[in-house]
Amino acid sequence: MKKSRYSEEQIVKIIQQQEAGTKVAEIIREHGISEQTFYNWKARYGGLTVTEVRRMKALETENQQLKRLVAEQALSIQALKEVLGKKH
Repeated sequence: MKKSRYSEEQIVKIIQQQEAGTKVAEIIREHGISEQTFYNWKARYGGLTVTEVRRMKALETENQQLKRLVAEQALSIQALKEVLGKKH
């Protein structure tokens, strides 16, 4: 996935500009983004504060770590089952 040149905090501030009354055409021209990008951001981050976005990012990172841990444990269990199955 391509890394955005804008951080989540910057994206929230851009969306808040529109919520404050700035026209979308003006915002996308100012920041050099497409209208589709703006509306994708709005769908994902609309209504969130910077603090909530930071918390969401932390939870996503923790979720990735937990998924990786579960996958490693599942592989270990499968390997142990294969070893024990061959001995009988």
